[in-house]
Amino acid sequence: PFDYAEQARLHLPSDLPEPNAPDYTARFIEAVVPIIEAARGGAFVLCTSHRALKQVAQTLRAKLTQNLYVQGEDDRARLLERFTKDGDGVLVGTASFWEGVDVKGRALRLVLIDRLPFAAPGDPVFEARLAAIRKAGGNPFFDYQLPDAVMMLRQGAGRLIRDSGDRGLLVIGDPRLRGKPYGRKVLEALPPMPRVNRDEALDWAATL
Repeated sequence: PFDYAEQARLHLPSDLPEPNAPDYTARFIEAVVPIIEAARGGAFVLCTSHRALKQVAQTLRAKLTQNLYVQGEDDRARLLERFTKDGDGVLVGTASFWEGVDVKGRALRLVLIDRLPFAAPGDPVFEARLAAIRKAGGNPFFDYQLPDAVMMLRQGAGRLIRDSGDRGLLVIGDPRLRGKPYGRKVLEALPPMPRVNRDEALDWAATL
């Protein structure tokens, strides 16, 4: 129901390493701090792991002047309430903040996603599903892992625009969106918002 072409922009940082690089999270933080500063807060930073959440929270706390609201430091409902009332806060969260969260208005004007939300290996149910797909002659990545990640990414991106008057910027750090053949299909699954480069992203953020 929203006019994403008018209300939102998408930025994909161009200089980040592969997500498995040891310095990936640090580089992602470097890329998004100027954007948060340009927008003067109002940001969700959505992480795909608790390890990344801890690193992001620790670094942002040292770099930003805005109030930081971190998953695990208060219950979910209370964090959202405090973040919304603040108006210029920065909330750092993992899976529970990717969906079912509704913050309308200027309090949430940036959604910053560290990487594509592929399920972590090791879960017995997850591994059983992949094994069943292989046994049936399918491709676990394209038949299950990628569609599951796309659905989760759509949920996270959907936090940005919750009302006809909202305006915002979506940033996805994962360079696989630009460098992997499946990246185009992932982007096509997102709401149709114009892509902007770094300078344009900073300019747009400053208007939010």
